[in-house]
Amino acid sequence: MAALEPLELLSEQVCFGGVQRFYQHDSSVIGLPMRFSVYLPPQAGHQKVPALLFLAGLTCTEETFMVKAGAQRVAAELGLALITPDTSPRGAGVAGEAESWDFGLGAGFYLDATQTPWSTHYRMESYLTTELLSLVAQELPVDTDHLGISGHSMGGHGALTLALKHPGLFKSVSAFAPICAPSQCPWGEKALAGYLGADKTAWAAHDASALMAECRTAPYPAGILIDQGLADKFLPVQLNPHLLEAACDKVAQPLTLRRHAGYDHSYYFIATFIEDHLKHHAKILKIAPFL
Repeated sequence: MAALEPLELLSEQVCFGGVQRFYQHDSSVIGLPMRFSVYLPPQAGHQKVPALLFLAGLTCTEETFMVKAGAQRVAAELGLALITPDTSPRGAGVAGEAESWDFGLGAGFYLDATQTPWSTHYRMESYLTTELLSLVAQELPVDTDHLGISGHSMGGHGALTLALKHPGLFKSVSAFAPICAPSQCPWGEKALAGYLGADKTAWAAHDASALMAECRTAPYPAGILIDQGLADKFLPVQLNPHLLEAACDKVAQPLTLRRHAGYDHSYYFIATFIEDHLKHHAKILKIAPFL
């Protein structure tokens, strides 16, 4: 792998005694400049801190979670860094990548495409798991040996699948309104066919329900937390949390699947329950006051 490129700081704001930063760097995995955001809590001023990688949903960027979720206050109290990447490469120039909101730009689905022309730059899984986290650990006071992962919608799909595929990398996992079985919903079928091809046998490696069903023991014995709004317009057709719930039951994977009347798919929903998620990760990562 090529040597990691240094970070370019785009902006910095003091926030709850810590600092909110936005960075850009030249990615050797993607082959293009990539942007990400990081919140460093006050504790990062004198020691490395555990972190949560949060993956945003369709049409979002590295800014969305940091601006809308209201997570920094609790992260500052817990001593937890927050890392949010962009949701796809930018500037790839692939024909048709901006034609629809649920495929291409802003819709990388956190996987490595195998189909041309997408396979050249759309390599989000490798980017996150091999390059971005290594770069963050190298350049910032972040302890990636104590790392959780979470996400929303498409990002919830990414959080679940990456956690199941890389359990040694991620110690804790949660999600908001995730796409739980992309092989069985229109969003997923479109993305998986476009990025991976028509052979559905290749899709299972990027389907959280299918991955969980293949486990012989519970991959996250400390538990997985998922919140789902019952007023979410995407719930009946796109999200299918009951399929992941059934797969978890079969392998005795502890799952807290909370269904909330009245809540939709928006960041108002995420902002309501983000404190619970940060504390879920802090407890598993053994962050004070959970020691």
